[in-house]
Amino acid sequence: MMERIRFAALIVLLAALGRAQTHAVPASPSVTATGHAVVHVPPDQARIDIGVVTQQAPNAEAAASENASRLSAVLERLRGTAGPKSEIRTISYSVGPNYVFSGGSRSIKGYNAMNVVEVTTDDLQSVGKIVDAAMASGANEIQRLDFTVKNPETARAEALRRAAREAQANAQAMAGALGLKLGHVIQLEQTSPQIIRPVMAMAQVAAAPTPFETGTVEVDASVTLTVALE
Repeated sequence: MMERIRFAALIVLLAALGRAQTHAVPASPSVTATGHAVVHVPPDQARIDIGVVTQQAPNAEAAASENASRLSAVLERLRGTAGPKSEIRTISYSVGPNYVFSGGSRSIKGYNAMNVVEVTTDDLQSVGKIVDAAMASGANEIQRLDFTVKNPETARAEALRRAAREAQANAQAMAGALGLKLGHVIQLEQTSPQIIRPVMAMAQVAAAPTPFETGTVEVDASVTLTVALE
């Protein structure tokens, strides 16, 4: 008797599930669009990576000692040229053998040492003087020069607003082409805004300060918008 009751209850449950599936409300139609925007802002900060490279010293100790002596002269000159409001910090240091290959064998031909410091300054007019002072005092590499902005939040917010408006306009255009109207926003996502910094090539020592064009910094943003259709 109990088995019959359980079987009957199962039949009723399956029938109810079948009716629910038959009357299920279909998913609402929607449209997905993307938007992208770039905001150009003038830079207010410069970062310069300056390197002192010592090559083919007879041993590692000699390479490190010679490199340290040359770097000390460079740092002293940089502190006087960059000014007290600039920041100087070491970002890379290495000492190692210089290998040469001949006849399938490897041998050591001297030792190399490299020390790279990063100079950060808000005085963009002094960039050329800093580069020239570094090279004249013993530096032999300018690895990177970036012009950037210290606080990009305002530009980032503007880029996001423009990207969102573009995504909305794209969604409206697609919906309008089919005679539909936009409804409520289902989802709005952003990708991380990226700051693109112009990078300058290696500078050469000149009688006058090496000239640099700062240009502008690009802050871009992309968003993806999903909107219901009516």
